[in-house]
Amino acid sequence: MEDRFAFLTEWYDPTSALLRRYQLFYYPRDGSVEMFDVKNQRIFLRRTRYDDIHQEDLFIGNRVNVFSRQLHLIDYGDQYTANKLGSKKERTLALIKPDVVTKIGDILELIYSSNLIVTKAKMTKLTWSQAADFYAEHQGKPFFNNLVQFMSSGPVVAMELMGDEAMSIWRGLLGTSDPAVARREAPQSVRAQFGTDGIKNVGHGSDSPAAAARETEFFFPSTIGHGPSNTAVFTDCTCCIIKPHAISEGLAGKILNSISAAGFEISALQMFNMDQVNAEEFYEVYNGIVTEYPNMVTELCSGPCMALEIHGTDAPKTFREFCGPADPEIARHLRPTTLRALYGKDKVKNAVHCTDLPEDGVLEVQYFFKILDG
Repeated sequence: MEDRFAFLTEWYDPTSALLRRYQLFYYPRDGSVEMFDVKNQRIFLRRTRYDDIHQEDLFIGNRVNVFSRQLHLIDYGDQYTANKLGSKKERTLALIKPDVVTKIGDILELIYSSNLIVTKAKMTKLTWSQAADFYAEHQGKPFFNNLVQFMSSGPVVAMELMGDEAMSIWRGLLGTSDPAVARREAPQSVRAQFGTDGIKNVGHGSDSPAAAARETEFFFPSTIGHGPSNTAVFTDCTCCIIKPHAISEGLAGKILNSISAAGFEISALQMFNMDQVNAEEFYEVYNGIVTEYPNMVTELCSGPCMALEIHGTDAPKTFREFCGPADPEIARHLRPTTLRALYGKDKVKNAVHCTDLPEDGVLEVQYFFKILDG
């Protein structure tokens, strides 16, 4: 019998302002999909080949685009799918400490190369009391005050990682908590490469499913509350968005490294899942001006994107030059070292969005880091 995976999904219909439920069926043999309308009990989309969905995209909580409809996967549709795709999937918190936030690109590269997915990410600055709350289990230990002091001394990057056995893979990537020992026992580990001592040791990883749930909730609350705030400064800045196609191709680490290597300061970073309404609003300035506008909107809400605040003198102008022409083919001919020349595919999937008009730099940063993260 042919393999078939089933998921219960929700789609927000902007016309009627209703959440509609569909069963989504995926056939891995030929990459085809089928949709069933739950409320009206009828087939909504007959089985059709669709190359933009892959088996690794199918996990609870993810969003997938099927013919411009952004479907939110909310549950498994049958026990077979749950057993086959859900058994080893884990979520864990990865926390990058203040001393190596500038190495976030290298660390993301390692994460992607270990077949883990970054589902959430946020650069934040912890207060003393927030850091003390996060490390409450170490209260009373001799290193507690130093640890809390260090963790509240500068920005950190919190990420939710997902994948088969994500907890042990991330802790394995980190290496043992003492970087000196790590350099002897696991010289390729992150702590061996970038760690200083038992406190300045690159990162933190959850050590159990209960800890992962608690720690992820601390930074990314699922209910009321906001979690620690972002680090955007909203002055002398411009906006960069690493587009969903580049995130799903595992290019975020390379792009962040290229940005840092060119001397730009990344002063805020956060992943967002855009819906159609937000994407249309953000790109409104291009509506009727650029023929690719509808496809740009579709791309921006096709999966998670990563928004960055780039900080520095004359940032909108200099960073726009660094991104290169909107068409990667032209960029490869004229400006081969620009971001779009290096990582873009076509005019829509051109790796990054950057602010085009200098006066819009702060406004675009505010859209993500004040309005969407408000």
